[in-house]
Order: sequence, then structure tokens, then C-alpha cells
Amino acid sequence: MSELDAAAVTAWLGGGEEYATWVSELDRVGPPETEVTLAEPAQVQALAEPLGLHADDAADIVATRFTAAEDPQLWWLLQRCHEHLISGTGTLDTPWLRWPNLPAELDAKGRFFYVHVFLASIPALLRYHESRGIPASDSWAILADLGRQIAIYRRIHGVGGLDVQGWFSLHFRGLIYDFGRLQFNRALVTFDDETISAGGAPFRKGDPVLGVHIPESGPMTPEACDESFRRAKEFYDRYFPEDKYRYGVCSSWLLDPQLAEYLPEDSNIIRFQRRFELLPGGHDGDRDVFQFVFRMINPTVDQLPRRTTLERAVAAHLEAGKHWQVRSGWVAL
Repeated sequence: MSELDAAAVTAWLGGGEEYATWVSELDRVGPPETEVTLAEPAQVQALAEPLGLHADDAADIVATRFTAAEDPQLWWLLQRCHEHLISGTGTLDTPWLRWPNLPAELDAKGRFFYVHVFLASIPALLRYHESRGIPASDSWAILADLGRQIAIYRRIHGVGGLDVQGWFSLHFRGLIYDFGRLQFNRALVTFDDETISAGGAPFRKGDPVLGVHIPESGPMTPEACDESFRRAKEFYDRYFPEDKYRYGVCSSWLLDPQLAEYLPEDSNIIRFQRRFELLPGGHDGDRDVFQFVFRMINPTVDQLPRRTTLERAVAAHLEAGKHWQVRSGWVAL
């Protein structure tokens, strides 16, 4: 264990610039003062219900536990990932960590590695929530997103794991919370001045805003979304009053105005779009649509199911040689 260094861990991962950059960053962070340990099997079982873990996912988490003696490289990474995560708790400077997937050769241990990092970091997150006065019910509401995403991974790939570890850096740094139909995270405006001006937005780059996210949790009815916006404003005004949040920002394929060509005016998606003032620009959203609508990775158009109005709309658009976009918009809170 003591002989391991960043170069040795990078070589073990297979080399490459992505791994070298990541391991170098972890090396600068260093290990925690007190070594973290993995959740014991009994702890995993106790966490299954509050985290929303399916039985097969909980079993795989237990089966992929590792030790410092048997897997020293994974242990080296675990310690420093944990420290990297919690050292930025509550800060907005670098909220989204760019952690790569581990090599496929590691099989289940690689796919579940970040799950173990996050489980080991739950106590630190709960202490942060408690320090802000945030109720335990709110803590576990957002932590349940972990079980949801692990289950989605299995639906897509047919095996267990997690590959949205960057997304979960928001959760485990105490930056995002769940408010029923929608989730909202603390953020800073990153759009350039030209985009902000062209979109008529009332904020400036670097201003605090709430990011708006749409988890897979049921119909997006206007009433459910109204309630989420109300709860989010009330929550952040109470527990993060220093930020004075006045605006929300959403970046999603759901804001692509092309959807209005296919969906009825009174559909939940179109009514959700109308909440936001669009900003100019956007980027290719086909991959997002494949993942979030169909839970598929890079399918052909012929492979797409057409069970719902939305699925048929997406497929028809692509069959016509068109593409979907991820668009951004803002809303006053």
C-alpha cells in the first residue's frame, strides 16, 4: 500500500491522458486524515430501503466490496475520491467532478466502484446537512436518487453499475435537493455575456441561480411542477439565505422547441417549456433523447420503440433526417 504512487495507479488503470489527469488531481488532493471504510454488508442492507436499492443491486454492492490488501489500487482511489468529494462540500467553484469510468476489464468492481465511494461518503454529507439545519427527510429524499440511477444503469446495460458519477458529485457535495417532481441545485451562471444579453436574461455571469432537473419520477403535470418550484424557493430561502436565489435555469432536450411540432399544446412537456425564456444556442441532443426517453445507448432509428406519443414523435423527427437539441432557458422564481 505504501509503495503505491500516482504513476503506479495510472499504469494500473491502463495509462492514457484521461486517467493520468484524474489520478494526478487525486494525488494533489491526497487521502483523508482518517481512512474511510466500505459499508459492511449489514449496512448495505440497512441502506437499501432509504436509498431505493433493488435487491439485485444491493447484492452486487456487497459482492463487489474490496479491501486495501486485495485491491490496493482501488483502495488508493477510494480514499482520494472521498477526500476530493467532501473537500468541496457546499462550494460552487467546481461543483461537477470529471471522474472517468474505470476500465471495463475490472468488470463489476469497476462498475460499482463509485457506488462504494458514495456510500462511504454518506456520513460526511449527513453531517453537512445537519450543520445547515436541513431535515433528515430532505437528506434521504435526494440520496434516494442513487438507487434510482443504479437501477436505470441495469435497465440500459443489463448489468449493475453506475456511470453518472459526475452528476452525483452534486448530491454528495450538498448542492442538490429533491422537491417531488423536480430537483434543484445551487449553481452559478456560466453563460457568456452575449448569450445572456441575447436571451434577455436578468442575471449576469457568476450570479447565483438554481439549476432545474427532471428526474424519472412520474408525470410532469403543471401542478406537480408548481409544487416543486414552490418548495424549492422556500427551502433555499430558509437553508441558504445568503444566496438570495431569484432565478432558475434549465438545460435539457425537453426545452427543444421542435417538440411543439409533434406534441399537443396541452401536453405536460409543452406546458413545462412555456415556463422558461429560451436562451440562444444549443447543442446536439440526440444522445440525451436516446438515453432519457428510451434508456438506450446509440441505437439506430429502426431500433426505437414507438409505444407513446413522445416516442413516436422522437422517431419521426429522426427518420426525417432532423436532430434534437439540448436548449437552455431561465425562469423567475
